[in-house]
Amino acid sequence: MDKKFNTIDWRKSVIILSGGFDPIHKGHMRMFREASNLGHQVIVGLNSDDWLTRKKGKPFMKFYERKEILEGIKYISNVVKFDDSDDTARSLIHQVRSTYNGGMFNHDWEGNNPTGRKDYEIYFANGGDRGKGNTPEMDTCRKLDVTMLWNIGGGKIQSSSWLINGGKDE
Repeated sequence: MDKKFNTIDWRKSVIILSGGFDPIHKGHMRMFREASNLGHQVIVGLNSDDWLTRKKGKPFMKFYERKEILEGIKYISNVVKFDDSDDTARSLIHQVRSTYNGGMFNHDWEGNNPTGRKDYEIYFANGGDRGKGNTPEMDTCRKLDVTMLWNIGGGKIQSSSWLINGGKDE
């Protein structure tokens, strides 16, 4: 399901990104910029404050603050809330696929597409800290015919936690 960047049809592609973006940093900006160069629409699934609490103990910035900042970034087409209660972006992938590829009119509840209709190519993009060994959404992408993209924006150059804790920088 991996895809080479030069084979993406920009006019009919949707790039999905997800994260807490708490706080947003230059690595995120590079990821957003590269995603916008690859796809017609860049959809950012923004993780909840509850997800950040489970991951880091508490959010540095509240959901509505992070959402407002992301909505002001020119590389992003839409920022969406999604159900991250299972600590994955699986529901986001389902949500975007349903929105852009006809939803229930073209797919049954098992994810099969009996009509063969595919309005958009959908990609789930991952930044520099994700790989095949730590991306639980791979099974969902495979089942729903969503292509995985890796290392969007380059390697991990900064971390929100590093910024908050005054740690490592470039």
